[in-house]
Amino acid sequence: VQLQASGGGPVQAGDSLTLACAASRRTISGYVMAWFRQAPGQEREFVAGISASGDTTSYADSVKGRFTISRDNAKDTGSLQMNSLKPEDTAVYYCAADVRRLASIRTVPGSYDYWGQGTLVTVSS
Repeated sequence: VQLQASGGGPVQAGDSLTLACAASRRTISGYVMAWFRQAPGQEREFVAGISASGDTTSYADSVKGRFTISRDNAKDTGSLQMNSLKPEDTAVYYCAADVRRLASIRTVPGSYDYWGQGTLVTVSS
């Protein structure tokens, strides 16, 4: 599986941005997908995750109510809609897939098998 994240860029605080994740070489429709982020000098942290079917989602407390994760299994894509962005949201954002069958959404980076290359989101105040 190859994952390609895109959609990052510089924005102002309060703006919205949508990140996209496209899978190739192998379908990820049966896998949990998640978004993580990593700010300079910090560890990679869980942002949001979505079950294989798309009916269950999970969010970090810091983004709950502002970010929305979704997926389109027919197109093998996922997205992260980010609203009311804050400077502390500045980070490189990564999409990831967990290939364990019937997996639950996990928040630990080591649980994920495939990663996109990351897309930088910079939020200025």
